[in-house]
Amino acid sequence: MGVVNGTMWSDALGIKVGYTAVLPEGIKGPYEVLYLLHGHSDDQHAWLYNTGLTRYLGERNLAVFMPQVHLSFYTDMVSGGNYWTFISEEFPQKLHHMFRLSDKREENFVAGLSMGGYGAFKLGLRHPERFRGAASFSGAVDIVSLWEADTNRNQTFTLSFGSLEALRGSDDDLVALIEKLSPEDVLPSFYQSCGTEDFLIENNRLFKKLLEPFDLVYKERPGTHNWDFWDGELVELFKWMDGIKNDNA
Repeated sequence: MGVVNGTMWSDALGIKVGYTAVLPEGIKGPYEVLYLLHGHSDDQHAWLYNTGLTRYLGERNLAVFMPQVHLSFYTDMVSGGNYWTFISEEFPQKLHHMFRLSDKREENFVAGLSMGGYGAFKLGLRHPERFRGAASFSGAVDIVSLWEADTNRNQTFTLSFGSLEALRGSDDDLVALIEKLSPEDVLPSFYQSCGTEDFLIENNRLFKKLLEPFDLVYKERPGTHNWDFWDGELVELFKWMDGIKNDNA
């Protein structure tokens, strides 16, 4: 595998944005695509430095892209940059111009941890026509409930969402997005996991009930909010992707 540490100019953000890519070697493409999203305290290098990502990829015809989105919650921030526009529109468009990437829905996936798990599910729910699968590890999946339970999160969440009232029921509220769906809607397959000792476990258990009418794999195992857990989940992610990518659901 070849590793690229790059930057690109973002019109949506008005700044240069860093990203890391892992690309197959000796394969002409077009490549299958995985967007792998970082958590709240990380950056575009986190998955590469803290997991066995390159070993797990093996000989797969899969290009992995890891963008830097700072503390944005993958959102067009009220006080900050338009990171949702960047991650959902500008970033994939520019990557398709730069690399030989598949534009087939069945060959595009998104996954992330913690804040990135929220971002991955938001991409899957708001753009189901693009992704065959969306995966969340230890995801901050119900931001409304997290905010209601702990007002110490005001500073973090206010920058992205403005207020709890503005977030609730909006397109940034994953619970509201799911409640608008019916089981007949064509959606990605979902993979959701969380460690049983993770502080987000109850948030994930409640959210899982909302996704149960859809194509969901949900897993719990011993673990906390750390890289030991997420490294193991990366292995499970690739197994799950292999299982669904040839299914035309």
